[in-house]
Amino acid sequence: MNKSKTKILKQQKVFPWWLGYLLDNPLRRLLHPAEKLLAPYVKNGMTTLDYGCGFGHYSIGMAKLTGRNGKVIAVDIQKKMLSRMMTRAGKAGVDKIIKAHLCDGKSIGISDRLDFAVISNSLHETPNPSDILREIFTLLKPDGILLLLEPKAVKKYFNSEVETAKNIGYIQMKEPVIFKQLTAIFRKKGVDGTSDMD
Repeated sequence: MNKSKTKILKQQKVFPWWLGYLLDNPLRRLLHPAEKLLAPYVKNGMTTLDYGCGFGHYSIGMAKLTGRNGKVIAVDIQKKMLSRMMTRAGKAGVDKIIKAHLCDGKSIGISDRLDFAVISNSLHETPNPSDILREIFTLLKPDGILLLLEPKAVKKYFNSEVETAKNIGYIQMKEPVIFKQLTAIFRKKGVDGTSDMD
């Protein structure tokens, strides 16, 4: 890892990769069943993004929903997180659907057009959340959906993230209730200023 990347990780107070083993457990899969939570938004053949994918809880769930005709871009700033995620994806039989992408934390660095994106428990760790929200907004197709999840312990960051998203142009929708999580769901307006979801 280069010096600037190491410096960014230290400044951001990033969740250590090895603590991912605490989150990668049967209780989380029971309380936050990825496929069930994402099924209303993720369909076969979609291109999706999991920003701050960690060990791949949501990446693997999305890959099962998008199927072989779809694509999941799993993004993290830690190589070890991506490596563990791909190992888990292989065991789940969806590794061919998931593309692991290492980013620098300042930008995502992809050009794929997205139908859906999830940011789970990681936006508060980025140096400039508004840049990431703006980048995802430009990548989303008209009527694309963003699901934002944060732990309840970072409510002040979450409230700021929601306001920032609305200022960028995201339209807030009714959010799902997820145990012990702050949640917000947004859509991007269609090209004519309306949405099929209106």
